[in-house]
Amino acid sequence: MSIYCLDGLTPVIDPSSFVHPQASLIGDVIIGPRCYVGPAASLRGDFGRIIVNEGANIQDCCVLHSFPNRDTLLEPDAHIGHAAVLHGCTVRRGALIGIGSIVMDDVVVEEEAFVGAGSFVRAGFLVPRRSLALGAPARVVRELTEQEIAWKARGTREYQELTERCLASFRECRPLAAPEPDRPRMRVSDTIPLHATRRGG
Repeated sequence: MSIYCLDGLTPVIDPSSFVHPQASLIGDVIIGPRCYVGPAASLRGDFGRIIVNEGANIQDCCVLHSFPNRDTLLEPDAHIGHAAVLHGCTVRRGALIGIGSIVMDDVVVEEEAFVGAGSFVRAGFLVPRRSLALGAPARVVRELTEQEIAWKARGTREYQELTERCLASFRECRPLAAPEPDRPRMRVSDTIPLHATRRGG
């Protein structure tokens, strides 16, 4: 994996976490226990500190960075969707940042709140606990339902399980020339997309 020391500061990765070999960690980055960091994620601790607490996940192609002497902080069970950009913000326990969102400096996403996919959260904005913010610029549109919060918690647990699966069986390999007969599928949970739960799917 691409791990780089800078100015005497070496990234820290708890042994119970999985960081994909194609992720990049630079300088003042601290990854706590049971975290997942996906391929092509870039955590640049070259100005401010990046702190990823227990059970958080950072998915493919995410970027985490900050201004000098500022932290980017993910509290336990924070869930960062594919290709999100976080800059000098705080994501509290159990919060979700949707796919492709941009979350700017001094934003606080409070406990169990959601930032909808593709949103732009302007600097200094507060996303209240258990609420949904979305849009560009993002605004708070409503409180979350118990069903939505439970759905997110299941998704975060799946990434914690993926961490364990990757630590146990992830390895580089050569591709097969053709699928095997009766090729099995991944043995994972039956969680469905959130929009499908609203249709009763």
